[in-house]
Amino acid sequence: MSVLVMKFGGTSVATLDRIRRAAKRVGREVANGHDVIVIVSAMAGKTNELVGWVEETSRFFDAREYDAVVSSGEQVTAGLMALTLQEMDIPARSWQGWQVPLITNSSHASARIEEIPTKNITAKFAEGMKVAVIAGFQGISPEGRITTLGRGGSDTSAVAFAAAFGAVRCDIYTDVDGVYTTDPRITDKARKLDRIAFEEMLELASLGAKVLQTRSVELAMRYNVKLRVLSSFEDNGENAGTLVCPEEDIVESQVVSGVAYSRDEAKMTLISVADRPGIAAAIFGPLSEAGVNVDMIVQNISEEGRTDMTFSCPINQVARAEQAMRAAKERGEINFHDLVADTDVAKVSVVGIGMRSHAGVAAQMFSALKDENINIKVITTSEIKISVLIDRKYLELAVQALHDSFGLEREG
Repeated sequence: MSVLVMKFGGTSVATLDRIRRAAKRVGREVANGHDVIVIVSAMAGKTNELVGWVEETSRFFDAREYDAVVSSGEQVTAGLMALTLQEMDIPARSWQGWQVPLITNSSHASARIEEIPTKNITAKFAEGMKVAVIAGFQGISPEGRITTLGRGGSDTSAVAFAAAFGAVRCDIYTDVDGVYTTDPRITDKARKLDRIAFEEMLELASLGAKVLQTRSVELAMRYNVKLRVLSSFEDNGENAGTLVCPEEDIVESQVVSGVAYSRDEAKMTLISVADRPGIAAAIFGPLSEAGVNVDMIVQNISEEGRTDMTFSCPINQVARAEQAMRAAKERGEINFHDLVADTDVAKVSVVGIGMRSHAGVAAQMFSALKDENINIKVITTSEIKISVLIDRKYLELAVQALHDSFGLEREG
């Protein structure tokens, strides 16, 4: 019997009516002959509420108890989904992470999956169970404590189960009907993609597209799990949504597949740093230890043994970065004249596997921004991505200009 994994996000299970609607979709797949593993998130807004309660109770909370509290949202949804399916005469039961068991490491609040034994669920399928409803986002540590996989972790749960059970596909149901060339809220010309390569989706997810969690795409690419992103609120045909798949499954690739952006960026510059061997390690080592997620890095030309070092990071990590740099200066590890933070910037990126075989993408991107009189502050590139840092006030204009320049608009 083939196994299909279906994941329903928080908006898809936000009310009992929506749970019933999701259950009907599951019922159709059971009727099509699949054994179904359903991964559910907490009802929309519930996890935020639970996190708020923890933070209000304890400023410096025990991460193990944090996981015990915030994982409860998924437990409620899993039970309600199983009850709804049973009312439809579909043999179903709910499973918490520890019952599977989904085994993780001990990094509470951001645990990594280590193993998903299939024995327990496979045995129940053999006994006649048709649907295993699993609380997403949660697992169990080697010490026997409940763990959670970090925000958006239900996506990761779904892909991991699809890999473990050799599922025919992993369907991610959400509040959008697929992956678009850019955010439709910025330009109504945005077009839904029928297919997108794992590498492109990974870049888009890491650059700000919130359709899929980055870790879930990494996992899907590693284990070659085909992902399909669909809307919970529309009737989906066989070819609905967007299929995230290997590059070779895409007949002809666009040079650029999408334009991504992130508003919550900051540009930080260490002014007049000693230009010597090991200076980059002395700067970025403490930043890494402080948990600062550095992205773009630019070093100016050295003059008289001094240089400026610029890097970008999420805006909510600026204070942490400043603290790490000043502490390193006090320890004598680095010497700089000043540290300047610009928190009024945004990152815009173009992504496409077609860049590998096409020259001139960077020139076209820079020309489109120049035509709109948008100044570029920092540039970084990879094999299939070009990102720039610009003033935040030009973000929407930049996205629209690049979307038009690369011909990504919807047809007709």
